[in-house]
Amino acid sequence: QVQLVESGGGFVQAGGSLRLSCAASGRTFSTVTMGWFRQAPGEEREFVSAVNWSGSSTNYADSVKGRFTVSRDNTKNTVYLQMNSLKPQDTAVYYCAAARYGYGVTAIRGHYTYWGQGTQVTVSS
Repeated sequence: QVQLVESGGGFVQAGGSLRLSCAASGRTFSTVTMGWFRQAPGEEREFVSAVNWSGSSTNYADSVKGRFTVSRDNTKNTVYLQMNSLKPQDTAVYYCAAARYGYGVTAIRGHYTYWGQGTQVTVSS
């Protein structure tokens, strides 16, 4: 069992930065891929980024490549999403998720078993 709690969301102007954190409980955190997804009002939840168990492999949606950076600290059971050059279209609720054991940096929602409650990110123009 893994419990996930996101933090760090907020309101920022376009071009600004935010750093999201996701604190995990459970012994399996350091062995599984962690992902970030987001959901805007009226939209499907979409993949943003993922990092494998060791932090050596990452994956990004095309819309955030070059602006967002995912990382993790297994000693703190925490995964991070550094978001720079934010745009109004980045406005959404951001969720972290833990993948099933054995998956790499997958972008497929169904490969993730545990989800946090989400944190709101609002970017004004």
